[in-house]
Amino acid sequence: MPDVLSHFTALDAIAVLVLVGTWGLAGWVIENPPERRVSVSRLMNGYRRAWMVEMLTRQPRIFDAAILGSLRQGTTFLASGAMIAVGGVLALAGNAERLDDTVMGIGATGHPVAFWQTKLAAVALILTHAVFKFIWSNRLFGYCAVVMASVPNDVTDPHALSRAAKAAELNIRAAVNFNRGLRSVYFAFAALAWILGPLPLLLAVAAIGWTVLSREFASTSRGVLMED
Repeated sequence: MPDVLSHFTALDAIAVLVLVGTWGLAGWVIENPPERRVSVSRLMNGYRRAWMVEMLTRQPRIFDAAILGSLRQGTTFLASGAMIAVGGVLALAGNAERLDDTVMGIGATGHPVAFWQTKLAAVALILTHAVFKFIWSNRLFGYCAVVMASVPNDVTDPHALSRAAKAAELNIRAAVNFNRGLRSVYFAFAALAWILGPLPLLLAVAAIGWTVLSREFASTSRGVLMED
């Protein structure tokens, strides 16, 4: 291990810290936005609560079931895709010596296999985090479906509004975990740039960080949601 660490520089350590810090900070800002600049995710929370209130008087509720089914399909698809990506990264780690030939130049080896495996491990860990978030999101959407089904058709029933509110909160928690999974996928792409070196990693983190935050705070979709 000391032999492998000698191939990393202080800039590598800084770049990895920036990656983790940007990933965590972006998530915190999106989930806890300033009052003067609300994120798309926070705006959507209000619409999810409004959805469940509207569901109370919608007969039949086929439309609501179709939307929830679509949301669950999205989490399933991305969870499967992320798991396949993890497998691909692990397979590449098993043939990491090829990276040395490709990145350093054909026939010019300069790093041990463990050096490349360490970099690929960072990508695999972030993707694994995404898999767990997507799976939990899918489970929460399932809980939401059950609670929605338990909402009485009679709007005057004392349980109707409270159960609709519970369904809304479960839906919001599912969306929070879904968005965390998406951010993990984004930053896994940034981590992949580490293969080229710490400077490409820093550039990739900056680009991904800007992309994630701009879509939450400066996108056209946000402007549309703010019009109501």
